[in-house]
Amino acid sequence: MAKPLALTFGEPAGIGPDIAIKAWLRRDELKLPAFYLLGDRDFLGRRAKALGVNIRLAEVRAEGVIDAFADALPVVATGHTATAQPGRPDSTSAGAAMASIRQAVADVVAGRAAAVVTNPIAKNVLYRAGFRHPGHTEFLAELAADEGHSPQSVMMLWSPALAVVPVTIHLSLRDAIAQLSQDLIVTTARIVVADLKTRFGIAHPRLALSGLNPHAGEEGSLGTEELTIVAPAAETLRADGIEIRGPLPADTMFHEAARKSYDCAICMYHDQALIPIKTLAFESAVNVTMGLPFIRTSPDHGTAFDIAGTGRANPSSLIAALRLAARMAAAQPP
Repeated sequence: MAKPLALTFGEPAGIGPDIAIKAWLRRDELKLPAFYLLGDRDFLGRRAKALGVNIRLAEVRAEGVIDAFADALPVVATGHTATAQPGRPDSTSAGAAMASIRQAVADVVAGRAAAVVTNPIAKNVLYRAGFRHPGHTEFLAELAADEGHSPQSVMMLWSPALAVVPVTIHLSLRDAIAQLSQDLIVTTARIVVADLKTRFGIAHPRLALSGLNPHAGEEGSLGTEELTIVAPAAETLRADGIEIRGPLPADTMFHEAARKSYDCAICMYHDQALIPIKTLAFESAVNVTMGLPFIRTSPDHGTAFDIAGTGRANPSSLIAALRLAARMAAAQPP
């Protein structure tokens, strides 16, 4: 690629530094796209030593990443040091994590990087430092707004076997049902279709729309949301020229033959979408934020404090996130 990927530090006490180091060590074997880590080189040196890894770290500017990547893991400083021990976040954690995200977005917006790839954060750590967002996605949307955009972000979980989007995300089931609306489904699906076209290179995306209730409501006998909310949303989308099937019973949407009939499943709430993909692709699923003016992918797992610094962290999901970010960047029209 002409531009590298900007990889954030994540929570310093978590496994983000571990999997970044492991991914770079496999760069030749897996032919990974060039990436750089936004963070503290001295901290990474200490973590590599804890992992028993002999690795060269090169502190560079974003413009020097491509040249450095073959021989060293490129690190771009954010001005924030980190001192947290594995599994033990401290007062430096929040500042280091947030500065890394801000700088990654700034680099992509300025054209220094092709995409943002984010390592896992610990929201409870950030909340204690005044972080006011439900998670990464909402923070990225705010940063995009700072750059003059007003995006509505959509969370996709992608794997080669299945791609899913929950219409409602981090809400209790009761609140998710209360927030579900025809407009929310339509807006979500339109964003998904736009990004599938421009960033995944799918000329005519096919969507499958789940129902909310068991058996998609059984024509109103098990709930009326399919009749009053989901089906009208599907009709609106068909009128837009979008190929969409549904509302479909969620319990028959995810077997192998069914998955071949669509490019993305639009689901009504968090677990309806995430249970099938985490069953099928627990170690290789990638979190993609759609609707932003820049590409963002992330491993689909958390900070794993219990194994940070032990060498047991699996970099598979990060590797998949790096590869997908590069693929999406390449698919974008010039």
